[in-house]
Amino acid sequence: MVGYEASALGFGLYDDCRDNGVECVVLAPTKIARSVEDRKRKTDDRDATRIFEALRAHVLAGNALPAIWIPDEQTRDDRETMRGRLDLTEKLTAVKAQVRMLLKRNRVEKPEEVGASWTIAFRGWLAALKLKPGAQSCLSSLLRQVKALEEEIKILDRQIIELSEGVRYGDAAVALCAIGGVGLLTAMVYLTEMGDLSRFSNRKKIGAFLGLVPSSDESGEADDRKGHITHQGPGRVRKVLCQAVWGRVRSDPEEAEVYRRMVERNPKHKKIAVVGCMRRLAILMWHLGLEAQRRAGLLAAGAAGQLDGQAAVCRG
Repeated sequence: MVGYEASALGFGLYDDCRDNGVECVVLAPTKIARSVEDRKRKTDDRDATRIFEALRAHVLAGNALPAIWIPDEQTRDDRETMRGRLDLTEKLTAVKAQVRMLLKRNRVEKPEEVGASWTIAFRGWLAALKLKPGAQSCLSSLLRQVKALEEEIKILDRQIIELSEGVRYGDAAVALCAIGGVGLLTAMVYLTEMGDLSRFSNRKKIGAFLGLVPSSDESGEADDRKGHITHQGPGRVRKVLCQAVWGRVRSDPEEAEVYRRMVERNPKHKKIAVVGCMRRLAILMWHLGLEAQRRAGLLAAGAAGQLDGQAAVCRG
């Protein structure tokens, strides 16, 4: 039996073990028990020993392993497209920030008549600027990078559209995009990162998987103290959910009212209200995605049966 922690290296070792008839499990690093000493003195040898002890306890005593769900190869490949798209957005944002800092260092202020940043007028103003030779060459380089990244984003956006129109995601993507504030990118990131939606049996598991539930500190007779959210699961999904929530709060009166009520309960910590809305949205997307997959015949009978009676609960 082989076990290793999930990492950015993916599931290549798992595939090799499976193809050669070796049982392999991929463990969730956040769910493996660590002492305070282990957290402060983390080494590869210590990690290997801890994984070995977990596997031995499982084989000899039947202890449960914190194994993660292994996505199929098609889901993994689809994730690459979505993750590449998100990475391009981060790179583009970083380059645009460099342009702003370059202008500040050279004491160049944007004229009021130019309007908002990165409009056609703003880009024309940037292209016409005449700075000192070093600053001018840097600005020209940054503008070329902006143009190149935007072209790459357009290419991947077309690929995402094609992916969303296939049998695998078609109905679910349409259902999720019907939610106010949820665009195609958000829908596809959610569907690819969540994988098989039928593996979640209830709304609580959705919140826990996405790390949108508060941490708990309870021992003996001490009260259960709630802390920050756990931040477990795919951070990419939390990011797109946060962006979608702000869009919903601005454009959807019903969602704005829900957000307002949450803020009133804790005015000093508005982030709690945002997290609450993110969790609501994630659960709604789970329900609608499952329902769409059931209609498309992509779910097993047992998984489809879990949907009965869920609509009102998820929307609440």
